Amino acid sequence: MKPVLLEVCVDDAAGLAAAIEGGADRIELCSALGLGGLTPSAGLMALAASAPVPVYAMIRPRPGNFVFDENEVAMMCVEIDAVRAAGLVGVVLGANLADGRLDVATLERLVRQAAGLGLTLHRAFDLVPDFSEALESAVGLGFERILTSGGAKTAPDGAGQLADIVAQASGRISIMPGSGVTQTTVSDLLARLAVSEVHSSCSIGEPAEESRVVSLGFAPAVTRRTSAAVVAALKAQLPNRTD
Repeated sequence: MKPVLLEVCVDDAAGLAAAIEGGADRIELCSALGLGGLTPSAGLMALAASAPVPVYAMIRPRPGNFVFDENEVAMMCVEIDAVRAAGLVGVVLGANLADGRLDVATLERLVRQAAGLGLTLHRAFDLVPDFSEALESAVGLGFERILTSGGAKTAPDGAGQLADIVAQASGRISIMPGSGVTQTTVSDLLARLAVSEVHSSCSIGEPAEESRVVSLGFAPAVTRRTSAAVVAALKAQLPNRTD
């Protein structure tokens, strides 16, 4: 069986260290994973530049949908430049039109701005009305991979649609299942999908230790933390390079 790589999304320094310790093959670097992931800070990008594995940074200037106006696209271009300046190897981005289709014009602009960097199309793909059309657009734009749950809440739920997407991709672009990919779900998912990489947060929920921090609004009552043990457990379920 071919090897399957593990990408782990993290949003702070501790998560970055845990993902590396657990054996992640690649990092998706974000802030605010509780909001689906936003552009990481300059400081976190600088820290991640020394990671021993490739790091791709999320380019998303705000929570909510992926319909961006001119000011937001300009911000994203500056954020892409910051990723390059930090020495990271790639970016994760996406944009939709109001009807859900990929905003190809905006994506062309962002892809040009990211020249020389690796490219992942994020789950804006899951909002499109026509996966077939969107996949061909992603290939034409030069993306390396699409992070997707097949339009479902989780990748296991969308496995049937993911299988169709993988078949259409036919090796021209990598399809990377994400959302709900865990050590208990990944084996069944891989049995159904001929993919070479998967995406997971590998996180666990923890109650806040200081109630006053929560009561003053500085932290949620429960936060999610990347776990090196969970990373390692998921990695152990994947075919490796020596299989």
